[in-house]
Amino acid sequence: MPVNIPRLVYFENFMNPAAVTILSGRDDLDLVRLEYAAQVDENLTEMRRAHGYQIQPRTELREPWFGDAALLKDCPNLLAISSTGAGYDMIDVDDCTKAGVIVLNQSGTNKEGVAEHALGLILSLSKKIAVSERAMRSVQNLDRRLYEGNDIRGKTLGIIGIGNIGTRVAELCRGLFQMTILAYDPYLSAEQISARGAVKTELPDLLRQADYVTVHCPRTKDSFGMFGAEQFALMQPSAYFINTARGGIHDEPALAEALKSGRIAGAGLDVFLKEPPGLDHPLLHIDNVIVTPHNAGMTAESMLEMVTATAHQWIDVFHGKVPPRLVNPEAWPLYSERFTALLGFPPAPLA
Repeated sequence: MPVNIPRLVYFENFMNPAAVTILSGRDDLDLVRLEYAAQVDENLTEMRRAHGYQIQPRTELREPWFGDAALLKDCPNLLAISSTGAGYDMIDVDDCTKAGVIVLNQSGTNKEGVAEHALGLILSLSKKIAVSERAMRSVQNLDRRLYEGNDIRGKTLGIIGIGNIGTRVAELCRGLFQMTILAYDPYLSAEQISARGAVKTELPDLLRQADYVTVHCPRTKDSFGMFGAEQFALMQPSAYFINTARGGIHDEPALAEALKSGRIAGAGLDVFLKEPPGLDHPLLHIDNVIVTPHNAGMTAESMLEMVTATAHQWIDVFHGKVPPRLVNPEAWPLYSERFTALLGFPPAPLA
């Protein structure tokens, strides 16, 4: 039987309270907060009544609340799952599509924070800022000549995935430092990549030419393990690897070996396969590695923009509109049937 008011559930909190401010108190939406500390059956009862699920980032998310086939089977009323940021690797998109559940992300809303963070890692690696700062605190009579850096002006930057964030990185590095920008993105044409400020380049050629390789693609079945020993072996010994996208896109043991052997010059990592990594993780004990706790997009400005976009996208969904950041448009036909049956009116057609 159709219902009048759609129900949206979320665990613990949004990344910024502005989302709750926007969504709570509306007479066309029932917003329900759940807690991980509650009994699974208690939460599952609420989830089974939900039409929308705002899923937490992988770092905060707990089992069994990942967006997978098991959850979808238990939640027959679920119409949509939304990630917090651009990444959606905690949601099984194929399972959602089969079930007629649309997947949403917040692509582009944190592009400034992540792009600036990537540039900060590039600068810190090149100028030896982090490694010399650590040495200043522990080495008496430090020999500054051991920490000679490099300028990045005029160097070559290789971008893996030139979406919203990659495009902003290209803009910053081209404009500030007159860098040559190469991009590997199999989903875009040479003309599209050129319009975003880069030259379309196949991955092996990009790796051979780039002084800096920075990753800005989502983690999918195609990109998981994209960077392994073979790829690091193609890079120049003077080159740096930066990943502010998702852990798992690079093979961590292979990267550690490439760094220890001098195959590449250094790495800047905001992401790990398991987050946070254990204190004994090998990459945390290599001098020419800079690590941050997956906080590239966690600026005050980005958090506000992300949750504001999230809240308004949910309002669009429950008003029957096509959401602006739809990950799986192929789910729309079955989703439309389910939406009509559950909420009593048809959503807009997919353009």
